[in-house]
Amino acid sequence: MLTRLKFLTAGESHGQGLLGILDGMPAGLEISEEYIGVHLARRQMGHGRGGRMKIEKDFGEIWCGVRHGKTLGAPVGILVRNKDWENWTKKMSVSPVDDQIKTVTLPRPGHADLAGIQKYGFDDIRNVLERSSARETTMRVALGSICRKLLEDVGIEIGSHVVQIHDVKDESPVPDGFTPNQLSITADKSPVRCLDNNAEATMMKTIDDAKKAGDSVGGIFEVIATGLPYGLGSYTQWDRKLHTRISALMMSVNAFKGIEIGGGFGGAEKFGSEVHDEIGHDGEKFFRYTNNAGGIEGGMSNAQPIVLRMAMKPIPTLIKPLRSVDIHTKKTKDAHKERTDSCAVPAASIIAESMLCFILVDALLEKFGGDSMHQLKAHMKATAKY
Repeated sequence: MLTRLKFLTAGESHGQGLLGILDGMPAGLEISEEYIGVHLARRQMGHGRGGRMKIEKDFGEIWCGVRHGKTLGAPVGILVRNKDWENWTKKMSVSPVDDQIKTVTLPRPGHADLAGIQKYGFDDIRNVLERSSARETTMRVALGSICRKLLEDVGIEIGSHVVQIHDVKDESPVPDGFTPNQLSITADKSPVRCLDNNAEATMMKTIDDAKKAGDSVGGIFEVIATGLPYGLGSYTQWDRKLHTRISALMMSVNAFKGIEIGGGFGGAEKFGSEVHDEIGHDGEKFFRYTNNAGGIEGGMSNAQPIVLRMAMKPIPTLIKPLRSVDIHTKKTKDAHKERTDSCAVPAASIIAESMLCFILVDALLEKFGGDSMHQLKAHMKATAKY
């Protein structure tokens, strides 16, 4: 789904660290480890996070592709070290060890465990759960932050906020005139990244109640991007449509189970006259009276804000495990327990911001081209329509 960018992540949850490569970025983009660190820290926030977040203080080390604070046009490589590695040096050793290592044999419902061992023929679920862990999304945020910096440099902002945790909803509208950056700054002040103080308190209680019961909760969050020109994506082929590409990247994230663009499912119960955004002209440019399309029409950006809502399921690793079956003995037992969060919806909204950053940069480079930031900006200045 990416045509100009490529990114790869590698690493296990309790291995030495996470590796990432981002290829296709133009030369001359100013980027720093400190900038990346800001967004890695945002991913670690949120009421309901587990003990792992007390151990890890994620920091993205830029190993290549950047010189004197600017990208070189070459692949950018990043390393995030796992501080918890010191407790796992034998269990996760790359080399064979003489010690007897306890195997994990009780697959967790809702996780990759059972399908993964069946696929690869493993007799130890740890071979699956280490890579299928949401710890991998740390590197997506690190690499996505580089894309975010490019977007900011051409006037595009991406922000998010939580609108529901379990059955508790925050129906507060985004304040008029709020930019996505302002939205995120405000949301980041909340332990659950919502806008309403009353909803915040109820959400936190719901998370606490779930944790006490050994359970977990999911939720819904909204992601908004502004400053986009007309014509990112295309109507000419299925895999070039912008909403196709956004959906593919978003749904690649652990526990994301649903996506809405603009009015989403709510439009199914309305008439066409209520859904489609009427067009006006102010003497200089076209405008819309509404944005039910969520900034995308016919597979292309239409210069309105892109608005997405993502649904995240409750995390499947539970303090009070569900029933399972031992893969060796076939006896019914409780599923394996691994250190876990009771709610990761606030963190998930930051991951979703990063995924949107990847696809919007890819679409920008596809449309406007340029081997350097200077060329990209010149091409956009000459031909971009807003």
